[in-house]
Amino acid sequence: MIPVLVCAVAIFLLSAMDAAMKILVIAVGVYNTVLWRSMLATVVAGTAWAAGPRTLPTPSVVRLHALRAVVVGIVLLSFFWGLARLPLADGIGLSFVAPLFALLLAALLLGERIQRQAIWASVAGIAGVVIIMAGQFGQGNYTGDALLGTVAVLASTVFYAYNLILSRRQALVAMPVEIMLFQNLCVAAVLLPAAPWLAVALPGNLWLSLAGVTALSLSGQFLMSWSYARAEAQYLIPTEYSAFIWAIVFGWLFFDEAATWTTLAGAALIVASCLIASRSSPKLAEPIEAAV
Repeated sequence: MIPVLVCAVAIFLLSAMDAAMKILVIAVGVYNTVLWRSMLATVVAGTAWAAGPRTLPTPSVVRLHALRAVVVGIVLLSFFWGLARLPLADGIGLSFVAPLFALLLAALLLGERIQRQAIWASVAGIAGVVIIMAGQFGQGNYTGDALLGTVAVLASTVFYAYNLILSRRQALVAMPVEIMLFQNLCVAAVLLPAAPWLAVALPGNLWLSLAGVTALSLSGQFLMSWSYARAEAQYLIPTEYSAFIWAIVFGWLFFDEAATWTTLAGAALIVASCLIASRSSPKLAEPIEAAV
């Protein structure tokens, strides 16, 4: 239960980060938001990594860090570009296709045996998402821009599913602070070549927001890495669905986005999926300290 609960807290922090990121993306665009966040997070995580006990990663671990950074970069750019064009709850709801893909990838790439509880949890979560999206598309009020945003978010889910599997692999070979440092460093390195053409100076009134986004991102990444080092991916993936509950709350608070009855009905199923997952008895992974 402890890794599941810690992962749920990480999802809350990352959901708050999503809402703050949407504000920044609307203000300065997705490229500059992700670039500046990655650079600031690299400085913070690098300071923490340098201050504590550390070892240099092996070449194979560096390759894993780089691979996940490329995947995360694609996820961030496509997801937040789409999120800026959709209601927050809709964007988060669409992203929940990813855990279903991730459960299949956990079996194919990690050799995990998918338990019945995890399957039912994912089915319940996906059913909730289907209800939510059916209600939204049934209203017939989607603009062309919103449809492009929908396509972008759906595209990001494919890469995010693979990202969840890479998170599990990373957590077994590296400490959380190391993962945070190299993930943000590599994402910044991937984006920097386009800086001469796309980068702009961040307005002074947005630096506080960027600092908040960075703090939420690093905290969420740390807790996510900690939990993925201690439980199989299939038991942690369903906690992703709880992000929709926070999307409803943050969408209402910051963007005046009202939740429909289909949204609430779908959210109820999503909560049920998390409860089903938490009642299962996962095989725990070796603690991360024992793996390094």
